[in-house]
Amino acid sequence: MKAVAEMFTMGPGNKDHHPALRCAVGVFVPLITLLLMGRLDLAVFASFGAFTGIYGRNEPHSLRFRSQLRAGGFMLLVILLATLTARVAQSLGIDGTAYSWLLTAVTTLVAGLCSVVVAAWRLRPGGSLFHIFAFAAIASIAAQPPLWEAMLVSVLTTVLCLLIGMSARVVKSHRTPWKRPPRIRHTPLERRAFWLEGGGYLVAAGLAGTIATLVGERLGFGHTYWAMVAAVVPLVGHSTRHRVSRGIQRIAGTVIGLVLLAGILWLNPAPWAMVLVIAACQFGAELFIARQYLVAQVFVTPLALFATLLAAPVDPGLLLRDRIVETVIGAAIGVAVVVAPAVWRRLRPA
Repeated sequence: MKAVAEMFTMGPGNKDHHPALRCAVGVFVPLITLLLMGRLDLAVFASFGAFTGIYGRNEPHSLRFRSQLRAGGFMLLVILLATLTARVAQSLGIDGTAYSWLLTAVTTLVAGLCSVVVAAWRLRPGGSLFHIFAFAAIASIAAQPPLWEAMLVSVLTTVLCLLIGMSARVVKSHRTPWKRPPRIRHTPLERRAFWLEGGGYLVAAGLAGTIATLVGERLGFGHTYWAMVAAVVPLVGHSTRHRVSRGIQRIAGTVIGLVLLAGILWLNPAPWAMVLVIAACQFGAELFIARQYLVAQVFVTPLALFATLLAAPVDPGLLLRDRIVETVIGAAIGVAVVVAPAVWRRLRPA
């Protein structure tokens, strides 16, 4: 009953509209600029570069700058590796089923290693969800734009988000003292926890990607990396019950978000309207992500799918179908990975 009640409980606010507005502006400005330039093929690189603004949301300015600088630089490395992976595979003639399995394997490694780095840097939000999403989505693009254009858009978007993150310093009453952030030190127990957590991400993402790829081959589903993203969602939490609740909320929020998305697509919005929807959904997601995960997912679903539609227009019906199927597969596997240790501890004495 507590788990059910948690799904309908709204946490207290903490000036959440401030980081929500920063994140919305950070994604809107690059996308509307690319739209005016007629280069929406680069939209996905701007969208993932804008993830820089998600980090350090309520930290003092000096600490936020370090967090966003590290997070942004690390995301740029993930983006570069993703586009290079796609280019190398194309040059070697790896495509179709073989590339799907290669992408699943490499994305699994990204899930584990990025989780360790994020934990070691004590970045918030934790985990490698954004890195899995960015790597797999970019590596899945068949028609890669010129490398220098892709990276230029990513870098400029990252720099913009860094500036937006410091923009409050213009107003004297909103400034926080600029102090050199203390050096991060870890105990042996913490280091062990980093690697154990990374192993959990490796297992959850690998299982989800494998099962989603097998199901996709048989039933014709695509976007298997969405299952990998959904699988790591339950791994973030302070208790097993809370983690299971996040998995359930992921599925429920996705279903509601798909209904909302279907209604918006029925209106056949123009590209400029889609950019506005993306910015609005980014604002809504950041406004509720720390207070009510289910509500946040209602905004995250159209946000992710509209970003995909802007970069590579495909049949919206197929996107809706793939999203719900992959989310259910991934969330179920993530919950299973979370529950398995607790079940093992109970069965072990017997």
